[in-house]
Amino acid sequence: MIFSCDLFWFTNAGLFVYRFLTLSMAIPIAILDCDLLLHGRAHKTLDRFDLDLVSDNFLLTHFGFPRDFILYLVELLREALSRRTQRSRAISPEVQVLAALGFYTSGSFQTSMGDTIGISQASMSRCVSNVTRALVEKVPQFITFSRDLSSREQSFQEFQRVAGFPGVLGVLDCVQVAIKAPNSEDTSYVNKKGFHSVACQLVCDARGLLLSAETHWPGGLQDTVVLERSALYKQLQDTEEGWLLGDGRYPLRKWLMAPVECPESPAEFRYNLAHSATHEIVDRTFRAIQTRFRCLDGTKGYLQYSPERSSSILLACCVLHNASLQSGLDAWTLERTEPLEQPKTLKQRPEDRDSQAEDLRKQLILKHFS
Repeated sequence: MIFSCDLFWFTNAGLFVYRFLTLSMAIPIAILDCDLLLHGRAHKTLDRFDLDLVSDNFLLTHFGFPRDFILYLVELLREALSRRTQRSRAISPEVQVLAALGFYTSGSFQTSMGDTIGISQASMSRCVSNVTRALVEKVPQFITFSRDLSSREQSFQEFQRVAGFPGVLGVLDCVQVAIKAPNSEDTSYVNKKGFHSVACQLVCDARGLLLSAETHWPGGLQDTVVLERSALYKQLQDTEEGWLLGDGRYPLRKWLMAPVECPESPAEFRYNLAHSATHEIVDRTFRAIQTRFRCLDGTKGYLQYSPERSSSILLACCVLHNASLQSGLDAWTLERTEPLEQPKTLKQRPEDRDSQAEDLRKQLILKHFS
C-alpha cells in the first residue's frame, strides 16, 4: 500500500512538473529554429560558420565568390537582412548571404543545398527569400542606364574599340529562363521552344555591365512586344545621339540599329560583321551569368517557383553580376563557350518600317563602313 501511495505521488508530481515545464517553455519553444524541431537535436547550422576558418578555395567552390566579395555583400545587405529577422530567431546576415549564394551558384534545389550546408529546407527557403528581396531593393544602385554626356562618350569609345561600330550606347537582347508551369492554365509563359519561362530584356555595356534588366515578362511574348512594353522603350524615345544594337529579331529604329537583312554591297557586309561582333557582348554576358548562377541554367533544371518569384531571383542574380563586376571580378571568367543560336530575322510589315531610321543607317554605312 505504501508502494502504491508512493507511486501515486510520484506519478502526479511528475505530471505537475511536466505541465509546469511545458508552460514555462512555451515561448522559447515557439522561437526555436525549425532545425532543432525537425532533427530532434542541435543540428549543425551556418550560425557557427566562421569565414576566417575556411579557405578561399572552399568559399569559391561552395558559394561561387571570393571572401572579400562575400564580406562586402554581407555589409551591403546587413540592415535589410537584420530588419527581416527581428520577429523570429534571428539567422545572422552572414548565414543568410552564404545560404542564398549557395543556392544561386550551385543550381541545386533548396533541399539538397540545405543538407549540404547544414540547415533545414525551411530555413534555406527563408534565407533565399530574404536575400533575394534585399538584392532587388538594390537595383537602382547597381543597374542604371546613365545618358549624361561623359557616360555617353565613354560608351562610344569602348564599343568602337570592339569592332569599329560607332555611336553605340549599349547592346540589347531578350533571353529566356526556364520555370515550372504556373498553377493556372496561363499559356503566356510557354515560349516558342515549347517550355515555360520568364523573359528577361537585357542591355549591357562593352564590359558586360548591365545597364538595364527587366525580368518580369511572360516567356511567350515576342521580343518586339517586350521591348515596346518596357520602361527602356519609353526612356529611349527622346534619344538624339547614339543607339542600341539589336539582332535581327528587332525592328530598325533611330535609336536601335539592326543588321541589314540582305546585304549586297561590301560596306553592308562590313556593317553586319561589326554589328554582330559588337552585339555578341550581350550574349556572352548572359552566358556568363547563367554559368555563375547555375539556378538560371536550364541544363540544371528549371526554377521551381512562381513566375513572380522566379523573376525576382533572376533580377537578384543580375544585381550580383553587376556588384561583382564593379568590385573588380571579371564578367566573363566563367563564360560557357557553346555556339550561339542564330536568331531568325524579323519580317517587318510595310507599315512598321521607319524611313528615317533606314536613312540614318544608310548614312552610317556610307560614312563608317564604305
